[in-house]
Amino acid sequence: MNKMEKVLTTPDLTGERIKRYLLDGKRFDQRKEDEFREIAIETGISKKAEGSARVKIGKTEVIVGVKMDTAEPYPDSPDKGNLMVTAELLPLSSPRFEAGPPRFEAIELGRVIDRGIRESKLIQLDKLCIKEGEKVWNIFIDIYSINDDGNLMDAAGIGAVVALKTARIPKYDDKEEKVLYGELSDKEIPLSKEIPLSLSVHKIGDHLIVDPTREEEDISETRVTVCISNGTIHSMQKGGEKELSIEEMEKILNIIEKVSKEITLKINKYLK
Repeated sequence: MNKMEKVLTTPDLTGERIKRYLLDGKRFDQRKEDEFREIAIETGISKKAEGSARVKIGKTEVIVGVKMDTAEPYPDSPDKGNLMVTAELLPLSSPRFEAGPPRFEAIELGRVIDRGIRESKLIQLDKLCIKEGEKVWNIFIDIYSINDDGNLMDAAGIGAVVALKTARIPKYDDKEEKVLYGELSDKEIPLSKEIPLSLSVHKIGDHLIVDPTREEEDISETRVTVCISNGTIHSMQKGGEKELSIEEMEKILNIIEKVSKEITLKINKYLK
């Protein structure tokens, strides 16, 4: 690579080119500002999980697994099952990620997806009680990044919902009071009929875009992630330091509602 090629590929100049393109209403990959890359979903990819999904948005890829076991309920909810969502940003998915304790990005990703699932009441936790005050079902949702080309957040949210929707509860021996690991029943996890999606809008200059590539995400000034289903907002998370006006928030919510309808239709095709 010669000196000129190095200059043209520096992050700062790439960011400036992205901004110039947006001024003309364009993106590098010819998408509109409110248009997602191609979404591909594959289910049942893990024989060890009760439910699993692989989600690709463009070159971004995540795998989500759902595991279940039994435990004591939390003291403040003795008749409800437990939920835990964790995310692991694997080094193989990006040179930016390192092995070791979870970084802020992984913790935030897990918490945002967890909040959306809880606040939307997607999982009917009260139906996961085996014996009140003593034993309930635990649901663990594990998110793994396989390739990070931007927008891991939305890919993870889609994967979590699809993995839950396709999961089966393990067989349970009532006499021995133990889970028969590796043997699945025909019972589905008790879920609502809605498909709550955690979707993000990023602000770059005066422009609001969805599904950013890694280069676009790098120059994003603010991100708003909204969990929505059928027009109902369940949770909201803002990232980044740039402020947003009331008018911009209205535009963001309108974009999220439009995009959520389009993605829900795609997801339903994989769930049938």
